[in-house]
Amino acid sequence: MTDTGVDLVINAAKPYRDKGLVIGFDGIRTRSDAERLRGLVLTVDATERRDLSVDEFWPDELVGLSAVSPDGSTLGVVDRVEQGPGQARLVIMTPASLEVLVPFVAAIVGDPVDDQIVIDAPEGLF
Repeated sequence: MTDTGVDLVINAAKPYRDKGLVIGFDGIRTRSDAERLRGLVLTVDATERRDLSVDEFWPDELVGLSAVSPDGSTLGVVDRVEQGPGQARLVIMTPASLEVLVPFVAAIVGDPVDDQIVIDAPEGLF
C-alpha cells in the first residue's frame, strides 16, 4: 500500500547494482506509470511482515525502549532507528534531551528484554 492509500501488488523484484531493488507492480507497465509512483511511501501492514530470524528486529518495535548501561544506569530512550549504509543506528534521546547515535551492532547493543535495551557504550559516547 502507498501512503496515499493505493494498493500495489509486487510481481517481480531483482537486485539493481549495489543500490537496492528494481520492483515491478501489477498494472504498472510503462515508465510513465512508474513515474507517477515517484515519492510515494510504500508500507506493509504489520500483520503481513515476514518472520524475523534470530537477532533481527523491526525498527518500530525498538522505538520507546529504555536504553540502559550494563550496570542498569539510565542512558535514555530509543527515539528512532536510522538505516545507514553498512549498519543501522539507534538514536537515543538522553534525559538531557540530547540525541546520541549508537551503532546497532552486537558488540555494543544487546537484545531487547522487558522494554529495555542494554547498551555497552564505548567511552565518551554518552
